[in-house]
Amino acid sequence: MTSSPVSCRPRSDSAFSAHRRTQLKLALVVTGGPDTEPLTELESDVGDAAFVIAADSGLALARRLGLEVHVAIGDFDSTSAGELRDAASAGTEVVRLPRAKDETDLELALGEASRRGAGEVRVLGGVGGRLDHLLANALVLTSERWRDMRVSAGFGAARLWVVRTEVELHGDPGEIVSLVPVGGAAEGVVSRGLAYRLVGERLEPSSATGLSNALLGNVATVGLSQGVLLAILPGERADPDSLP
Repeated sequence: MTSSPVSCRPRSDSAFSAHRRTQLKLALVVTGGPDTEPLTELESDVGDAAFVIAADSGLALARRLGLEVHVAIGDFDSTSAGELRDAASAGTEVVRLPRAKDETDLELALGEASRRGAGEVRVLGGVGGRLDHLLANALVLTSERWRDMRVSAGFGAARLWVVRTEVELHGDPGEIVSLVPVGGAAEGVVSRGLAYRLVGERLEPSSATGLSNALLGNVATVGLSQGVLLAILPGERADPDSLP
């Protein structure tokens, strides 16, 4: 069933108005989760440049990180009334929807970023809890609805990038990198800076061919000619004896 917001409190400060008048370059979507430590460094270079959207309990995490939240969206079944009042008093726009809805809070937040014209969106949140939620959230990132945005995420210690054309991956030498096709085969997959180089490869979603590669340095590049990949750094180092 499709739902509409039941309450909305707009911000009136000039910084928020400026965000609405101009197309966003970067949106930071903050989600919650049972385990939000250790957090990745995806937010470390954001500063004041990002338009911050909190998805439900991501509001508490954003405040703990010292982020100014521009919009909080969701059914807020995991957020207290006091937290919502404090956010609204601080100038956050609160968009509240019924619990019976077709989209998850993460989808709603990504949709808000897309609606505001963000060119890039980074998702930051925790992991743990239900496996179905974790898988669904990872797959939501690859939706065609967000194809006009560069999408990356940090879930706990793991980092994810959605690859539609070419993406730079950043990490530490020796970190594990897995490439997972989504929605069908990924064609013409190429890489630079990975231990096992890929040159025009076809990766099937039913095969583990793209798993357990590794970074040679701090930066690697992954590209493809057709399809969608999730490039995942799970936050672990490869066994040196397993590398070429």
